[in-house]
Amino acid sequence: MERPLSRMLTALLRILGLFLLTGIPLVLLAQTPDLTPVIPPPTPPPSKQKVDAPVSIGKDEITAHEAPVTLQVRVNVVLVRVVVRDSKGKAVTNLKKEDFQLADNRKLQTISSFVVEAPGSQVTEVAIHSNETEPVAGTARTVQLPQRFMALFFDDRHLQALDVQTSQRAARNLFAKLQPTDRVAILTTSGQVQLDFTADRKQLEETLQRIGPRSLSAPSGTDCPPMSFYEAYMFVEARDPQAMQLGTMDAIACGITPQMAPIVAEMAAKRELTVGESEVESSFANLGSLIRRMSGLPGQRSIVMMSPGFFMTPSTRESSEMIDRATRANIVINTIDARGLYVSSFLDASNHMANPSPLRQSFMTQEERAQDDVLGELADGTGGLFIHNRNDIDQGLLEAAADPEVAYILGFAPQNLKPDGKYHHLKVTLTNKEKYTLQARHGYFAPAKLSKPEAAANEEIRAALYSHEELRDLPIGCETHLSKDGDETHLTVSAQIDFRGLKFRKAEDRNFDSLTVATVVFDDNGNLVTGMQRAFDLKLKDATLERLKQTGISVNSDFAMKPGTYIVRLVVRASEGEQMAALNRGVEIPR
Repeated sequence: MERPLSRMLTALLRILGLFLLTGIPLVLLAQTPDLTPVIPPPTPPPSKQKVDAPVSIGKDEITAHEAPVTLQVRVNVVLVRVVVRDSKGKAVTNLKKEDFQLADNRKLQTISSFVVEAPGSQVTEVAIHSNETEPVAGTARTVQLPQRFMALFFDDRHLQALDVQTSQRAARNLFAKLQPTDRVAILTTSGQVQLDFTADRKQLEETLQRIGPRSLSAPSGTDCPPMSFYEAYMFVEARDPQAMQLGTMDAIACGITPQMAPIVAEMAAKRELTVGESEVESSFANLGSLIRRMSGLPGQRSIVMMSPGFFMTPSTRESSEMIDRATRANIVINTIDARGLYVSSFLDASNHMANPSPLRQSFMTQEERAQDDVLGELADGTGGLFIHNRNDIDQGLLEAAADPEVAYILGFAPQNLKPDGKYHHLKVTLTNKEKYTLQARHGYFAPAKLSKPEAAANEEIRAALYSHEELRDLPIGCETHLSKDGDETHLTVSAQIDFRGLKFRKAEDRNFDSLTVATVVFDDNGNLVTGMQRAFDLKLKDATLERLKQTGISVNSDFAMKPGTYIVRLVVRASEGEQMAALNRGVEIPR
């Protein structure tokens, strides 16, 4: 009972538009509608989409048009995934609905649904069983859809050589434990190392080996006078007397005359401030690009950021914007302090500034404390884990990547929710007094009021297309056929629609409804390859409707495909009954 309900609730949330995906928009064309692909470049575009009906239908009874039908907004339901851990970090598995309280903008909400989710409950297997118009060689098999997309985001702008080695070792340990349904990407804050989502362990290992420190600052110990990013900010922007005094003293220690020392120190501070701000800005820019990339992926999505942390000036403080972007796309950001269990650098005998003056010690301590802030904010704001001040980085990465033993899915319907796109703060607490740690998202965005009905239609259908969940609000079937045309293989996806499940609006002597049929094809790494969408207006006479209730219709979409393994996602939307159905099919195109 729990697992199907969990899938239904998850799918419902994605359809509502509360957490609108910002991925690839549906592009509707008059003759050959198709979808703009992300990565890789598309296969040859779809050639046609047509309706087949076994009964005679008047020309004015079914008409196709390029704009989607007007959709009413369904009842709004917000789902909050909560993981509860005890003082030892172990998941608490025996909680019930009445153990939780949930507040939306400080107003207690009624928890209308409660599901206990265990690992594997979301795994979907798709059988490859394509029919063939003309025989095409290939062996039928079962494919598991990619369920989890995890990006390892290495902060090579701030990682030191030892931090890199520790992070690489932890990543290799993770690779050895990946499941067939896992897809992993590797990216860096500098943008100089990138590998898109894959299950190829060899590619992951080779890419991991290329990661190294890529700071824009001069190597430690080579600058004179020495100047950290935090000290530079306090000198130039805050005009802190102690920072200015420290910089001047360091300049004098470098052999600068007392008259010139303040000028040289300020020049060094301005240089370091520019470099530091540039590093932070590029780090956030690449994180933002990663979030945009992942928002178009199906399944569970998370980012694990390996970083020693970094100081942010007010002008570079973009963590709140990154949290907003990730929350909109339902992406969790986990962060790991790659320094492990560390002591202040002025206590490190290998540091060139060991035994510094008390004033420098003060600045070094303040900066090191500030470095953790950004990592804590990103994790806390998106419902992720912040793993820090511990030496078992290997285990920390496994914890960040692992599904908890049990998660609780709380659902509620916000009262009088306005479609204004505003952020709502959520807070989940326990009714008992146990000192457990709760991991949950901290908010959601209300649906934005869309000025055009077709925009609302695209958002709702797109959310369903990027989900793995199967919906059965209305009865449909899906068949796939392969055929050969010379050297080209064609994939035909046939949506079979049972008219007995449709709800028509009667006006005079006609029965009105509108169907939107969208078909997309993903590769086995979750990348959108191609697709098409079209809307059909139904204005059926009574006699025609009765015949179609016996026969139904088929909407066929034809694609020219390259060899490979693909997942077909079919979504059908009926406007009058606000019904939606979605099915998955696996297809293997042989060479």
